[in-house]
Amino acid sequence: MKIPLYKIPIQLLYLAAACLTIVALTGCADVKDNSSEDQDNRLKVVTTVSPLTSLVENIGGTLIQLEGLIPEGVNSHTFEPSPSVASVLAQADLIVLNGLFLEEPTLAMAQANKQETATLLLLGDKAITKDEWVFDFSFPEANGHPNPHLWTDPLMGIKYAELILQELIRLDSVNSEYYQANFAKLKVKTEDLHQRIVLAVETIPPANRKLVTYHDSFPMFGARYGIEIVGAIQPSDFTEPSAKSVAELIDQVKALNVPSIFGSEVFPSPIMEQIAKEGGAEFIDELRDDDLPGTSGDLQHTYLGLILSNMQIMIPALGGTAEAFTNFDPSVVFVGNQTAIYP
Repeated sequence: MKIPLYKIPIQLLYLAAACLTIVALTGCADVKDNSSEDQDNRLKVVTTVSPLTSLVENIGGTLIQLEGLIPEGVNSHTFEPSPSVASVLAQADLIVLNGLFLEEPTLAMAQANKQETATLLLLGDKAITKDEWVFDFSFPEANGHPNPHLWTDPLMGIKYAELILQELIRLDSVNSEYYQANFAKLKVKTEDLHQRIVLAVETIPPANRKLVTYHDSFPMFGARYGIEIVGAIQPSDFTEPSAKSVAELIDQVKALNVPSIFGSEVFPSPIMEQIAKEGGAEFIDELRDDDLPGTSGDLQHTYLGLILSNMQIMIPALGGTAEAFTNFDPSVVFVGNQTAIYP
């Protein structure tokens, strides 16, 4: 039965007219119009450890979408990516890993899930040749896997940054001037920090220029600045060292009169305290290799902040002074808010 229009409340008639107008303007009430929404066409870049994430962020700035995969404070050598990481890798235009066998499970997942057009950049593999590989206690030559911690040497960090710059320009040449400008600023800052380290190391008594750490993270750093890497506590299988190894290291610390040995919150080890106590050395458990200081968004939560923090801890502990680092600014070089996702 039809209801006469004069019996329908005027408010309902107004409402019906409004709905018809909306449908007419949109074409269909059930269809969502995305034409007015901003489409994010920036390069999608995925990285692994946070020092690499920071280097990419400094160069890519606000013009890339950037996500780090390996949570800070997690052992990058034993990190196993969750299945959800596959979808992140599948959307990436550029996947940046350290390489040199550091992130093998993540590398395998990337190779299996990346787009055909995506670029896989292994920084360490491109930064040095096989003849330049470094083997040590944690990374013995018998295992065939070199020490992958190249980034603790800031000049090697510049080499990493150059490789990152090349790929960003290749993939997004329209914004090449922006990337080059950011890289130039980062290079100047990093070279400045390098010179400050040289000056700071000179204040360490020559007999004290010896480094004992829980993990072999500073091979390139030691060679660069004339600091002898005496040894590391952690064996190649990342377990606790044997009683024999501990006794040998205690004797070595005593014989060389090593002033301090360095641990890390990422690699807690009560054995290091024992070695320090029996070897007559101070134990400091604050060094970092792939765990940036502070939290995401902090001015020092950067690659340069990582190097600076280690120097401010290491140099005084070895008998030197950290005055050379006064007023050094480790913050990101680009203008704008921090863009990277640090898990």
